[in-house]
Amino acid sequence: METAKKHITGIVLAGGKSKRMGSDKGFVLYNGKPFIQHSIDALEPLVSEIIIVSNNPEYDIFKKKRVADIIPDAGPLAGLYTGLHHSKTEDNLVLSCDVPLINTIVLKELINHSHEADIVQIESQDRKMPLIALYKKKCKDQCLSLLEQGERRLRVLVAQSNTKTIRLNKILEGYTKNVNTPIELKDIINADND
Repeated sequence: METAKKHITGIVLAGGKSKRMGSDKGFVLYNGKPFIQHSIDALEPLVSEIIIVSNNPEYDIFKKKRVADIIPDAGPLAGLYTGLHHSKTEDNLVLSCDVPLINTIVLKELINHSHEADIVQIESQDRKMPLIALYKKKCKDQCLSLLEQGERRLRVLVAQSNTKTIRLNKILEGYTKNVNTPIELKDIINADND
């Protein structure tokens, strides 16, 4: 039961401080394209609109709707809340901007299970990945409630919600790698050249 594209919004969280990378991760280049462009390219075939959650106006060059955090400096939970607040659809594919290998096939796996839970997240290499996930718009209220209690961790929302976790096969796992440091970037570039 596939959800039609018009009923899905893509939300890219690009509000992190990128301390370990040393520069804004969304603009780090991989294969000649900024990280965030890889997220946009993976989402585009599946969604009706893409929202970039970031306070940085430089993201406007991607010609997508950019929204600033409603609750500033409160981590990915606040970024998710902001994205869901601005979304007009029930289903929302959420990505962080530091998964430059991500592709549409992985995201389709989430959509295929979208009717089974309020949050559908990926599990890859034994790690649950709430920032490669599908969230129902109604998760927004729970986000706000947690933020009002001073909670900033996304995993608390995931633990309290009706969540389904999809384990990826070994081939698809390769597309979900987080790249947070210059060394990790070098690793994926070297893997391409092997």
